Amino acid sequence: MRPLARLALPLALVAGLSACSLRPLYVDGGAGSVASALSSVEVSAIGGQSGWLVRNALNDRMHRQGESAARYKLEVELDDDITGFGTRLDNTISRERRTLRARYRLIDAATGSVLLDQTAAADAGIDVTQSDYATLAAEQTALERMADRLADQIVARVATYAGRSTNR
Repeated sequence: MRPLARLALPLALVAGLSACSLRPLYVDGGAGSVASALSSVEVSAIGGQSGWLVRNALNDRMHRQGESAARYKLEVELDDDITGFGTRLDNTISRERRTLRARYRLIDAATGSVLLDQTAAADAGIDVTQSDYATLAAEQTALERMADRLADQIVARVATYAGRSTNR
């Protein structure tokens, strides 16, 4: 009887899950409505090296294929900032904080109406060494990682919007 009692609670919990309204975002995988919506987003050009990195990361994650007509347009504005905040005894900077912020708007290509207007941010701490090359390499690596994190945040929010709008 004891083994049956141990199974009763998990079975009751599993039965309760079927009543919740949660639904996977990518229900039908690459053929689903969310994946289809993501692949029909055209990412506008973003200025600078950080913009190039973010735009490429967004296009990679949305699986944009070819030059087909886009249903949506994604406009992104970036703010890239490096601030020194740690100092050594000789008053040189020992630590930097690099912050990359994005304001993005998802626009309906047919009507021009703004469907989503949000922000995303990523930051990284960088040790400033005596070697200028090592510091520049650390700043570049931080930028590449932050661009990936921003793209992940933006795609997740656009996918969530697409999932909600297709379920209405």
